[in-house]
Amino acid sequence: MSKRIDFNCDMGESFGMYKLGYDEEVIKHITSANIACGFHAGDPQWMRRTVDLAEEYGVGIGAQPSYPDLQGFGRRYMAVTPDEAKEDLIYQIGALQAFTKTKKLQHVKPHGALYNRAVNDEALATAICEAVLEVDSDMILLALSGSKCARIAESMGVRVAKEIFADRALNSDGTLVSRTQIGSVIHDVDVVVERSIRMITEGKVLTIDGYDLEVEADSLCLHGDTPGSVEMALLLKRGLGLAGIEIMKIGQML
Repeated sequence: MSKRIDFNCDMGESFGMYKLGYDEEVIKHITSANIACGFHAGDPQWMRRTVDLAEEYGVGIGAQPSYPDLQGFGRRYMAVTPDEAKEDLIYQIGALQAFTKTKKLQHVKPHGALYNRAVNDEALATAICEAVLEVDSDMILLALSGSKCARIAESMGVRVAKEIFADRALNSDGTLVSRTQIGSVIHDVDVVVERSIRMITEGKVLTIDGYDLEVEADSLCLHGDTPGSVEMALLLKRGLGLAGIEIMKIGQML
């Protein structure tokens, strides 16, 4: 049986007159889009434009809710209770859902610090899962491969896709290396392609400290605001195809 993977990217992160990322080009190479919902980036106009773009290219549409942190781009940890986080997620998911033609989303992927904290925070992970189930139990939750969040989602009956990262380094415990550390973001295209193929075909990845870590992969993430992301998306898609890996939306896989 051939290997399959969803190829996702963060999008819609522009705000007002300020444009961020290369959405119009990157979207040609991916299968799922994680669209900012206004709390860390994006606004109603950019949400509409990005949803329209995803629908034009037949890309799966997902909400990327965040802590209410426009100034910090959602990457700062905030003193938000699980209940507050749940309501914030419901608000953001519902807002993006309203812009779609079908009034449905394929998936939800928390952003930045919210995503990272939910990796090991049981209460927060539970709140995120509750929000997904409350809005639409058919939606898929993207959760870091091997994380407590992924296990909790499965135990609660949430459709969960285990996520790996093409351009982010991992610690030996499977968590993402902090962006404050050198080497946290991988810019070498050849390395990105090689390690992505290995994660999908062998279920293994070399961590930043040289440890061979086992991973499960349903969806591969590439960051669309990384310099060179358009070329990286193109070469990554080509490399996956040459390796015999079928790229398809997670909604068609799970």
